[in-house]
Amino acid sequence: MVRPWHRVGVFRMLSVAMLLLGVVAGAQLSAARQSQERILRAAHTAQPAQEDLRAAAERDRISAVSRAAQREAQAKADAAASVAADQAKAAQSPSAKAQARPSASASAKASPSPFGPIPASCSEYSGNVAIGCALMLDAGYGLDQMPCLNNLWQKESGWRTSAGNASTGAYGIPQALPGSKMAAYGADWRTNPATQIKWGLNYIKTKYKTPCGAWSTFRAKGYY
Repeated sequence: MVRPWHRVGVFRMLSVAMLLLGVVAGAQLSAARQSQERILRAAHTAQPAQEDLRAAAERDRISAVSRAAQREAQAKADAAASVAADQAKAAQSPSAKAQARPSASASAKASPSPFGPIPASCSEYSGNVAIGCALMLDAGYGLDQMPCLNNLWQKESGWRTSAGNASTGAYGIPQALPGSKMAAYGADWRTNPATQIKWGLNYIKTKYKTPCGAWSTFRAKGYY
């Protein structure tokens, strides 16, 4: 027979043991939570640090690339400046200046027209008009006829070798009709101003005697 006081003691011991177990379990649970929180805090702290490291590495890489590009650009600029300096020195040398300055004989050879020398009396004209002036003097006309010839062919063709009249078929500076007539003075009659002018001067001499005679007819009739 178990005595009542003995049962009470057993219950007390069991209650104390359960209490102790609860305390121990609570302590372990609290410790586990604290450990988990420390791990989470450490993870959160480590992530920004890693991001900072990556950002710093990227900045270093960009800076290195920029420095390399600057060095390359500076090297190219220095090389270009060196070449320019060498060219400037070469241009200032006496031999280079002598080569750059044409001689008097070379200038004299370069000034005449490829169709013959242009006399000083025709210097007020240029291009095909100057050639016309020179060839007119060669044909035996005086310089006083040049204004008439200039006005005549300025009206007819503007002194253009390729001027053509679609309605009549007239062609070239003197507006030969047909243009193939000028072949008597050269196979290049389509493009050579001297060939066209020579034919035109001969046509004027045969039909009107002088350029002023041809110009007078043109003013009266609108053609010559």
